[in-house]
Amino acid sequence: MKTPGNEQIEHRGTSIIIRFPGPRSVLSTSWLNGGYREDLTAVFNHQIPLEACEACHSGASVKEYLEEVAASLSLDPASSTGLVTRADMKNAAIVSESFQDLTVTAVVTAGVDKNGGRAGDPASYYEIDGQYESVGGTINILLIINAALPEYAMNTALMTATEAKVVALQQLMARSLYSSGIATGSGTDMVCIISNPDAELSLTDAGKHSKLGELIGKSVIRATAAALKLETGLSPESQQNVLVRLTRFGVTEEDIWNVASRLDSGLSREKFFHRLREKAEEPELVALVSAVLHIIDEVEWNLLPEPEAKNVACRLIREGFGIQKTVGGEGGWGPVKESILQYLNKAIAEFIIHEIHPDIPG
Repeated sequence: MKTPGNEQIEHRGTSIIIRFPGPRSVLSTSWLNGGYREDLTAVFNHQIPLEACEACHSGASVKEYLEEVAASLSLDPASSTGLVTRADMKNAAIVSESFQDLTVTAVVTAGVDKNGGRAGDPASYYEIDGQYESVGGTINILLIINAALPEYAMNTALMTATEAKVVALQQLMARSLYSSGIATGSGTDMVCIISNPDAELSLTDAGKHSKLGELIGKSVIRATAAALKLETGLSPESQQNVLVRLTRFGVTEEDIWNVASRLDSGLSREKFFHRLREKAEEPELVALVSAVLHIIDEVEWNLLPEPEAKNVACRLIREGFGIQKTVGGEGGWGPVKESILQYLNKAIAEFIIHEIHPDIPG
């Protein structure tokens, strides 16, 4: 397909190539010809095979690999730049947003199920002598703007695109794999901004107050959300599940079953899991559990004091699940997260037991 600026977007096997019809200003985070360049002729996004991914232990070897990929795509390694990911190119999302003569096109591949993380999470590695971790997951953004931008505005466009990616993840409540926080990206995300220095339209601002910034935001949010759904199934629909929401805090079906089996030693494991999975998708329960979990978030972010947050969360649990008595005395429990999750797990376990045996008093 062609963009309004006549850039040619081509899907070839494990790569997506964007060829330039003329001079382009390019800002990328690539190891190959990365940074700000005005002498490139193409950019590509490439799905790296697992064995090659594991072999790329340094920035130098990644650069050499990208040079080989460029050559295999009949591109000049000296005048092209490339991004790498484990995401499948057939799951790429292409979204354009326009206003008058201005068009922004976002080409995104995305996955945060393998290495999604939140800025400030515990690190995965410490770089020594150029040693890097392997690539896994990754959100790669290729952003094409049919306007001329000065170098500083290209940097602002990169900032706006990055913020838009975070918005998409926040709206999906995508979980970090390294903490109980909401992911802000993966540990290996890459970005490439492309603008046309010869365009009739010349702009100087790509921030959130500008129309360009708005179009960047909208296109990247839409494309990131679409790519995540295609690649991993992460979507608003997939998040409408109590068990999915609990995974962010390390709570599994097995944890709830362990609580339930202690409460009812004769309980059928098969019946319990069947009923648990069935009730986990009920919107009212999803809303209740989400509200309780968000209280934990607010405490973690120092927006709520622990004792009051704990008491309110436990009150919500009691009222929502119809618990007739206080269990354990909320105010006397341990750290707020563990206390609330312990109470919530017990409430869910009791609720499912009652669903299986409604004749037993709740």
